[in-house]
Amino acid sequence: MSFMMRKSGDRPTRPAARVAPASIIAVASGKGGVGKSTTSVNLAVALSQQGLKVGLVDCDIYGPSIAHMLGLTGRAQVNDAKQIRPHFAHGLAAMTMGLLMDTEQAAVWRGPMVMKATQQLLMEVDWGERGTLDVLIVDLPPGTGDVQLTLAQTATLTGAVIVSTPQDLALIDARKAKDMFDKVGAPVLGVIENMSYFACPKCGERTDLFGHGGARLTAEKAGLDFLGEIPLQMAIREAGDAGIPVASAAPQSDEARAYAVIAERLARALSS
Repeated sequence: MSFMMRKSGDRPTRPAARVAPASIIAVASGKGGVGKSTTSVNLAVALSQQGLKVGLVDCDIYGPSIAHMLGLTGRAQVNDAKQIRPHFAHGLAAMTMGLLMDTEQAAVWRGPMVMKATQQLLMEVDWGERGTLDVLIVDLPPGTGDVQLTLAQTATLTGAVIVSTPQDLALIDARKAKDMFDKVGAPVLGVIENMSYFACPKCGERTDLFGHGGARLTAEKAGLDFLGEIPLQMAIREAGDAGIPVASAAPQSDEARAYAVIAERLARALSS
């Protein structure tokens, strides 16, 4: 059963799942290609390693990647109440369009269909199947369009985290993402600089391929917290391609520690 094909008269026997997590955090970027989904996955794993019940929803309708990065396969199922059952991996409850459509099938949809799919991912998944979540991480697509607006109208956001590389082109769009959250009344919890630098695995020499420090400076100018730097390392890419996030595959590594530091800062912000 593909829940997107549900007939209009096929309603759940009880209201759609509204087991509200204690916190809902959107992970956003104004620009694609900055590693936002990789950051979302590893940040979610790092938060779960701190003892929190964590959910991760992939709201990138056109280009879902969370299923691959978590090693999830098969189609999502529904429970007796016709709620979508999340998959579980690496300490997370997760849901993505990648578990609701054929892998090679494109979502050739206009705005209303995208908005409906976003609402279903948020509200018709049984996020409380294994206990109420402490935090739900929402991985957003790039930009400031239908999905972002639907999220703001559907859920009460605790806040947003903006991911950017250090280069000027990415930072321009990161500032637009910040402006969007200001307009919908959602606080921005901080900025992460991804692909911050490359450390040669053989000699240890550090190279700032995309510049360095741009996200920190942008955060300071906007009065936002700078949450941390994530290096550009092959281990992060290899782990994601293998379906085992580096925060889970090698929790003691420098790469995993970078995510853990950011998770610790977020956890403190959520508890304050």
